[in-house]
Amino acid sequence: MSQTKPTILVTGGAGYIGSHAVQSLQAAGYEVVILDNLIYGHRDLVENVLGAKLIVGDIGDRALLDRLFSTHSIAAVMHFAAYAYVGESVSSPAKYYRNNVVGTLTLLEAMVEASVKKIVFSSTCATYGIPKSVPIPEDHPQRPINPYGISKLTVEHILADFNRAYGLNSVIFRYFNAAGADPAGRLGEDHTPETHLIPLVLQAALGKRESISMFGTDYPTPDGTCIRDYIHVVDLAQAHVLGLERLLDGGDSETFNLGNGSGFSVREVIETAKQVTGQPIKAIECPRRPGDPPVLVGSSDKARKILGWQPQYRDLKDMILHAWNWHLQRHGQKRDFLPIRNLQLTIRN
Repeated sequence: MSQTKPTILVTGGAGYIGSHAVQSLQAAGYEVVILDNLIYGHRDLVENVLGAKLIVGDIGDRALLDRLFSTHSIAAVMHFAAYAYVGESVSSPAKYYRNNVVGTLTLLEAMVEASVKKIVFSSTCATYGIPKSVPIPEDHPQRPINPYGISKLTVEHILADFNRAYGLNSVIFRYFNAAGADPAGRLGEDHTPETHLIPLVLQAALGKRESISMFGTDYPTPDGTCIRDYIHVVDLAQAHVLGLERLLDGGDSETFNLGNGSGFSVREVIETAKQVTGQPIKAIECPRRPGDPPVLVGSSDKARKILGWQPQYRDLKDMILHAWNWHLQRHGQKRDFLPIRNLQLTIRN
């Protein structure tokens, strides 16, 4: 008889990446409890798709956390509950430090009190700041240039201190641009407001916005637009399961980058979306945004070697196709899924 796997608390599990992580945990046989304040998460996806237990609340509510840990046998935590809008972090830094840092500290203190000593933490490549070299390895200097990146780096330092002081082990994932959606169309990206390039482009394809802006067309890149490392959200979720299992198997704390290892430019994203959707997408050339590096690409060699992580969906067209199918269903324009085999695309790998 197979052994029942333990229960995992997923904070922010009703959000984009968190919900895909919940789905991967369930597929691997884990029980899941979700803690989400639903400011950006979606109750309907938890209740109608995931079917996991949902506790509506905040990571900064210590009394709630104490009740949660006392009434559920939690073996480990996956922590996605963070604000993640870079621009907003600049205009409202207090909001980001209060939630991302103070809220996480409250969560960690409750974990230590409850003797839950394993956490998988969702960090970001924003901790690196402007890269000195690409692809970016884990030992690249960390010099974040906005409060969002600073808040995540601060938590990384806190986790190191909690490891030394309390024996709390962590796996930290710094990832690049999450993209795509559940290939079966059950989950996907639905932010309000939306700031990520691929869903913005798909909104233009759906006619929900008139155009898409290309910020800078004179960068030292092959087509003049910024290059970014897009990683499929399903591959991200699978890495989190592997990181969790490392901890459950007694592994020490470790930090990993998660990326595709190759980048795609803004123009490539727009052109691929045109071909995938069959819709016109108007692109407007705009001046550069301050602080945008020409290229952001990460090295994931460490995750591949130590965790055995093998991304399934490295092709940009797969990411955009899965996201497109999700958008069609989510926004009331359900159609038959577009098969990848019918797409004739030439994309630089």
